[in-house]
Amino acid sequence: MTVSAIDPGDLSLPPRLLAAFRRSADCGVLAIVGGAVRDLLLHRVHRDPLRGLPDLDLVVELAPGADPADPRPAAHRLAETLLADTPAAAVGFCQFHPAFGTVELELDGILLDLASARRETYPAPGENPVVTDGSLEEDLARRDFSINAMALVFASSGPGLRLIDPHGGWDDLAHRQLRLLHPRSLEDDPTRIVRAARYAARLGFSLAPASLEQLRTTLARWPWGEESRCGGTGDGRVPPALGTRLRMELELLLEREPWEVALGCLQAWGALVLVDPALQNDSGWCRRLRWARRCGLPSLAALLAPSDAASAVATRLQLPHGQQRLLAQLALLRQSWQALEAAPATALAWTGFLERPGWSAEAVALALVSGALPRRPLLRWWCRWRHLPSPVSAADLIAAGLRPGPALGERLRELRGERLRDERL
Repeated sequence: MTVSAIDPGDLSLPPRLLAAFRRSADCGVLAIVGGAVRDLLLHRVHRDPLRGLPDLDLVVELAPGADPADPRPAAHRLAETLLADTPAAAVGFCQFHPAFGTVELELDGILLDLASARRETYPAPGENPVVTDGSLEEDLARRDFSINAMALVFASSGPGLRLIDPHGGWDDLAHRQLRLLHPRSLEDDPTRIVRAARYAARLGFSLAPASLEQLRTTLARWPWGEESRCGGTGDGRVPPALGTRLRMELELLLEREPWEVALGCLQAWGALVLVDPALQNDSGWCRRLRWARRCGLPSLAALLAPSDAASAVATRLQLPHGQQRLLAQLALLRQSWQALEAAPATALAWTGFLERPGWSAEAVALALVSGALPRRPLLRWWCRWRHLPSPVSAADLIAAGLRPGPALGERLRELRGERLRDERL
């Protein structure tokens, strides 16, 4: 275990908050953990990627002499101490989570996630862990990589913070490598593979050799089903909780990280099979995602779009209903295209096909970015044809004597069709 002194001033915390931390530390163990410690040692400020505010994770462990009759979790006691010492005007946000014994706070423009020290066990590969109270050392031992398993402990006396590094994270920072804590880290939680790609892209790190070997061994046994947990071959099913966590990690990768580098890491490691085996040999995902962003399409749906199993994968990952519906519409559009006896030959014919009921304009755009249909007419429809109105407005037709109703709508469509006949394909 490596122990060193860190100057609290390096955290750029308001003096009032530091003083409140120290008073709380008299009651037990209080430590900053996770990314804030890692980034401090890398001479960075750990910030929330959405709001840009400094972001600290704190773990609190009750002192041995704490009142056993007090039912409040350790993190809740810490939060109440901090709130009592902070003017109401400096409290931007406060949310207690009794079921998990955690608290989210924004104090003095700093985001704080408070949790009681925990330990966890995995009842089966990929399932959600069972979490119980534990010590700071056990809390660090449950984390993913050594560089995220360090803590800065507030001392009850003296100005410095103690750096506790039980898993050699400081050395791994120096060697710019990601090293898993345990031989079964990825079997317990395969989403750590996606997290590894996120950190590799963000920090410019590589997987340690033993961790890369663990990744390959884990992928060789993917996926797990009920039979595989009992020693059989497995039925290819993935625990529902794992699908949800995998989707959340992918969303973080696509929305907050250098996604081209991160997805490139996953493909180089052979790890895109976690999402869909068809993605592993897909060479077009980078261009597809760039086009999707230009068209305002959801990145994860665009990533899955070319696969014949896209809708099934979206269900397994529990994508938002809007994205599942979009992929289902894309599948219907493909089926309708394949059922055509001949491809449309004019702008008017293409518009008539693409504007059929059953799918949205976004589904057509998804077909465009995924190469499901001929690119040029879809691009012209998306950029121009769908925006072309009738050359004569409804108001003008009514002024000329046509009554509102179905006949007016039909006349507007006829006039728009005449305009589309003049469009080049």
